[in-house]
This record gives sequence, structure tokens and C-alpha cells, in this order.
Amino acid sequence: MTFSRTNYESFLVNNVSTISSLESSLRSMSWFLPGRFKDAELASEALTTVLNVMSMYHDTLLDRVVKNNPSYKPLIPLTLHTRFTRAWIDKTDIYKWASRTLEVIKFTELMIEMGMRRKFSEKIKWRGIVLLELIKASLRILLLRTTKRPLVTPTIPERDFDPTTLPPPSSTDTSPTLVPSSISPSPLVTPDHLKNNHTPLPPHPLLVPSSSRSESSAEEYLAPKALTTSTVKPSLSLIRTLSGPRDWIAEVVYILRPLVYVCLLVRDKRSPRPSSRALVVVLIMELIARNLRRAPPPSAALEREEYAKRDKDMLWYLLRGSIWETWTRPKLEGFVSGTARMPLIGLFGSLVGDWIPLIDQYHYYTAL
Repeated sequence: MTFSRTNYESFLVNNVSTISSLESSLRSMSWFLPGRFKDAELASEALTTVLNVMSMYHDTLLDRVVKNNPSYKPLIPLTLHTRFTRAWIDKTDIYKWASRTLEVIKFTELMIEMGMRRKFSEKIKWRGIVLLELIKASLRILLLRTTKRPLVTPTIPERDFDPTTLPPPSSTDTSPTLVPSSISPSPLVTPDHLKNNHTPLPPHPLLVPSSSRSESSAEEYLAPKALTTSTVKPSLSLIRTLSGPRDWIAEVVYILRPLVYVCLLVRDKRSPRPSSRALVVVLIMELIARNLRRAPPPSAALEREEYAKRDKDMLWYLLRGSIWETWTRPKLEGFVSGTARMPLIGLFGSLVGDWIPLIDQYHYYTAL
């Protein structure tokens, strides 16, 4: 087991650029599978799930490679999100395993729902969805209690570096099964067409006399390189701790929204009359959490970014409940039928038409 894992890690490091490109290509292809053949949505989601889980595992291995190589220096500084989540993963095992478990559940929840829909009754399927939301809410509460700070999305670091900038592996780490992707260094040779090229390069804009350039060019060049308060802050302190009951209530209400929404959906499905109670209640919870949360100062860039992301996520309610049934779906169906005979737009309309039934059948296509 250890030998095979070591070989796989060596293979990943030696071919990281190729694997990253393959992951991106397969993920893009999965968008076009639904509606192409029987159970195509299941094949598409299974492919997406495997890619997401494997990408998370690859990111863990690559992060370990970077940490073990002191000579590695990233070309672009780490994002605030990566700094914050990586610092908490390194600090406590509770955060590390709870955050990874939460992300794995989010990667696999739609495929689990598809499997339950095919194997079990509608009642058991919704019980399984409630159980998944209960586990996710419990993990988020555990993360909130561990950090005592608002949760960020996602709760694990994202891959924010170019795989080609990784340090070259040593000869002892070469994969025994494949040829390394990196080419052995060779002396640089000047191409023939450049040997007698004496044409000077254009001067840098900052070296041009001020009469021929705007006076703000120096400031524009230096502004992105200036240090900010977030740059010099410790990674664990990029988000301030929750200071009072109001902050805690706002976070707990926000965390419990998906669980409350699913529980009310199950009750509404038992009722003979259609109801929008679940959608109304969860929108009220959204507004309560939004109004109770604190207003971060301009220096709290990561917290402001997280709150902006939460506000954008409210657009997903256009694909839920009565809003979806009475407004969004008729608009999309009209777009599909209106563009059916258009050469290029019709292709996009056909893709949208293949996804409309999936939104009706599966909860997790539009769940957060």
C-alpha cells in the first residue's frame, strides 16, 4: 500500500501539468453530457464527483511538496482565502478533517441523490437528503465553534498556483512507469534569426520622459505592489472573531438555512395543496442573517469578499420553489423554443433545455 501510494505521488509530481490540463478538460466535457443518452446525467455527475475528489487529494499532495521544498517561491502571492484556510488546517486537526469531510459531502451529494432516486422510494430519498443536510450543518457548527469566526467558502484551500512553477523533482522521485514530463536541462543556444538582431527594445514606460506619458503611470505601477493591512496580518487573524451574540446568531441562522429549507420541503410535499412556505421561510432567514451580521471595515478584505459571495448566492433562489415554477422556468423554456432554429445560439439553447428537467428532478442541482 505504501509503495503504490509513493509511486502515485511521484507520478503526480512528475506529470502535474498534464494532469491539471486533463482535469480541466474532463470537467468541461461533463457539462455537455446530460441529455445525450440514458442516465447521462448520472455519468456526468459521477465524472464530476471523481474529478473533484481527486483534485482535492492532488491539492493536498502538491501542498505537501511545496512545504517540503524551501527553495520554492510562488510567482504570485497566496490569496487571503488560501492563507486563512491553510493556517487553520495546520493549526488544528479538527478543522482539517471537518472541512475536508464537508467538502467531500458537497462533492458527492448530487450523485448520492441520483442513486437514491433510482434505488429507493421518494420518501426514503428525501430522508437521505435531510440526513445529508443535518451532517453538513453539524460540521459547519463544529467549524464555527473551532474558529469562532465566520465560515469561508470553500472551507479548504483552493489551488491558486501554476503547476508548472513547482520545483523539478529529483532523480530519486522519478515515476517508474512513465517518462517524466520535465525535460533535462540543456545549454541554451541563441536562435539563428536572433544572432544579428540589434534592434533595441522599446523603453519601459517609467523610463520615458514625463512629457510623453501621464503623471499617474508611476502610481498605477506601484499601487498593486504596495503592502496592505491584510498582507501583513497573521493568517489566523485575517477574519476577526465573533464578538457578541448578534454575530453568533447571524452565523448560526445562515448555517441552518439549508437544513430548515429541506425539512419544510418534505412537509410541503406531504400536503395535498402546493405551498411556498419553505421558500418564504428560508428567504426570511437569509434576510435575518444579512441584517444581523456585522459590517466589516475596509481593511477586512477576506470577510468582505465572503459576504459579497453570500449575497451573490441568493441568485440561486431563482431556480427554486414557486419562483422557478412560475417565472424562471417559463422564461428559459421560451428562450429554448425561440432559439431552436438559430445556428449557434440554438446549440446553447439545446444545452439549457437538457438541464431544465434535471433542476425539476434533483434538489442538489441548485442547492448551496
